[in-house]
Amino acid sequence: MAKPIVAFLSDFGTRDHYAGVMKGVVLTICPDAVLVDLSHDLPAHDIPFASLELAATYKYFPVGTIFVVVVDPGVGSARRGIAADVGDWKFVAPDNGVLTSVLQEAPPKKVVELTERRYARPTVSRTFEGRDRFAPAGAWLAKGIQLSALGRPVTDYVQIPLVQPTVEQGHISGEVVRIDRFGNVVTNIDRKLCERLSPAGEPLAIVIGGFTVARFVSTFSEIAAGEVCALYGSTDHLECAAHAASAAEVLGVAVGAKALVQRA
Repeated sequence: MAKPIVAFLSDFGTRDHYAGVMKGVVLTICPDAVLVDLSHDLPAHDIPFASLELAATYKYFPVGTIFVVVVDPGVGSARRGIAADVGDWKFVAPDNGVLTSVLQEAPPKKVVELTERRYARPTVSRTFEGRDRFAPAGAWLAKGIQLSALGRPVTDYVQIPLVQPTVEQGHISGEVVRIDRFGNVVTNIDRKLCERLSPAGEPLAIVIGGFTVARFVSTFSEIAAGEVCALYGSTDHLECAAHAASAAEVLGVAVGAKALVQRA
């Protein structure tokens, strides 16, 4: 029988003990668990970013994986903790909208509030619920309890508005949603939208940060020195990249910058 997998996503970073101690809590409850770090270096308190990052990753994990997501600027407040079952995967997180992208893609079969105290640590810190509430819940799910054992069902879980690209009058309007550690500028415009704009394969250009990128490539290796090109990245979203350099710095853009795709 395969060992249960618990995957973590947080804004805790790795300098402090926060990410590591959550793993300790999980292993205390479920010693057989396989622990995976998606990332602990998300921008602090950035719920929309975390929501998109989670949606870009969960489908690549084995069926049955449990995701513990802790980006929680409202820690210790009246906001709820929840667990969600979307069929193939389960998620434990604060009820602040961090699961929005996943639950829009995969409507949940059940969502419960984390109200059953026996599945939390005896004392729940108002500043570290990741350790005392979310990690234990994920561990107990890995150990085999049913989602319904964690608490009462809820249907009014929080969903946040996520900016969606629009197609109109011969162009696509979107924005930059992520800049990775290489400086690649990732937009919320995907390949399917571009194919709708150019069904016959007409050349496209992306305008971003006042800079027009007209050359599309298939791989990073096709980009020449000093050049910025457009390509579809690993999540099939349109991004801009530079040769061995940060496209974000070259273009002078940050997350939230407007992106416009039009026929070249």
